[in-house]
Amino acid sequence: MDSLENSSSHDVPHPRKPVLNKYAFAAALLASATSILLGYDIGVMSGAIIFIKENIHISTIEVEILVGSLNVCSLFGSLLAGKTSDLIGRRLTIVLAASTFLVGAVLMGFAPSYPFLMTGRVIAGVGVGYSLMIAPVYTTELSPATSRGFLTSLPELFITLGILFGYLSNYFLAGLPNRINWRIMVGIAGAPAAAIGLGVLAMPESPRWLVMKGRYGEAKKIIQKISHTMEEAESRFQEIKMAASRLDSENSSQFSGKGVWKELLLTPSPSLRRILIAAVGINFFMQASGNDAVVYYSPQVFKAAGIHNKRHLFGITVIMGLSKTFFVLVSALFLDRFGRRPLLLLGTLGMVFSLVGLGLGSKFLAENNSKPTWAIVLSIIAVCAFLSFFSIGIGPITWVYSSEIFPMKYRAQGTSVAISVNRLVSGGVAMSFLTIANKITFARVFFILAGIMTMATIFFYFLLPETKGKTLEEIEGLFEDRPSDVEN
Repeated sequence: MDSLENSSSHDVPHPRKPVLNKYAFAAALLASATSILLGYDIGVMSGAIIFIKENIHISTIEVEILVGSLNVCSLFGSLLAGKTSDLIGRRLTIVLAASTFLVGAVLMGFAPSYPFLMTGRVIAGVGVGYSLMIAPVYTTELSPATSRGFLTSLPELFITLGILFGYLSNYFLAGLPNRINWRIMVGIAGAPAAAIGLGVLAMPESPRWLVMKGRYGEAKKIIQKISHTMEEAESRFQEIKMAASRLDSENSSQFSGKGVWKELLLTPSPSLRRILIAAVGINFFMQASGNDAVVYYSPQVFKAAGIHNKRHLFGITVIMGLSKTFFVLVSALFLDRFGRRPLLLLGTLGMVFSLVGLGLGSKFLAENNSKPTWAIVLSIIAVCAFLSFFSIGIGPITWVYSSEIFPMKYRAQGTSVAISVNRLVSGGVAMSFLTIANKITFARVFFILAGIMTMATIFFYFLLPETKGKTLEEIEGLFEDRPSDVEN
């Protein structure tokens, strides 16, 4: 260590080690781009559903089923993606995700009836489930420890960009006749799906998956490209090989995830149980926050607030999308500097106060026929603050955390379990949000969500240790500590 310091101070200075490996960044960027498909759907459906309801005359219950079905069906994609990615690899699973969504988008765009539209939505949902599970897992396995937080938060950035593009699509296409505007809105999502599916073929395979398959030569070449020096590459390669050697398989080259479900769900070790609780917990609270429902139904929320002009409604959602995008980017840039826990706790506390403000604004608007301006402004600011705090904390960090804490053997299928819970809760909230709000008012729904996020803050504080700057192989040790020490 001293010799290194002396040589750097007396000899020719060494160039500073680059913060971000460009090859790893390019691969992570392309893999994460699949998440834009979900984001676009969330954003565009918030407006398209208004025109769908008017054009094909569906009920409120059918609206909720249509909106929430994508999230429920993505549950099955998430569950299948773990086993699929262990069998055929991470890269081809991403191609499968984009291709499936493409089929669903085309069917929705040409749907002549509600059942046809639902069929397309179900297929698109499976594709979304695949992409949500595989993008963070692939990026996590490819990323250096020093930039893993930034790279693995890219899926949330793309989800947010997709939401913004969906809002813009609503805004600019709203003036077209009702019989075609929503078809263009939902159908054009097929274009990026096709581009991503083709682009992913140029990406490298996950080196950790290659090592599990015994393809050491291919893995080593990729690790050299995603490392700053040959010494770092060799160290990472040996660390991954050592982790792979602990797989309970008679031959690592035949590893296909066999037996993982049983060990993961029926006979987990104490440390694996803590990991599963942490991963499932953060995914549960991400969607129990009501974020997706607020995004899907924000036009209805603002309609209840007294804003009826469709252009004005969609204009406000564009502002929401810009706010979300900005704060996701802030989180991504600072996640590896400040760590997961500080941003996560800041985000959830901010969401609590934002939801209380939104509840108060909604309460006054519901009880006053005059719709006071201050209450409308408070509601708009509270929604933007809620989405911003979500985007700086639990939004991006959920994908990072749940994909990096599982040991190599359990990563794909463990992450698929956690994200399946994410999708199930998201679908349940989206499919019941309007019905519950109609029965107990929007204000009470927002107060309940504030209580849920208070519980989330407590859960995160006590059960989620910091993982910043640690290799995937080192993170395992964090969950082997005593439960009382796990937060330190």
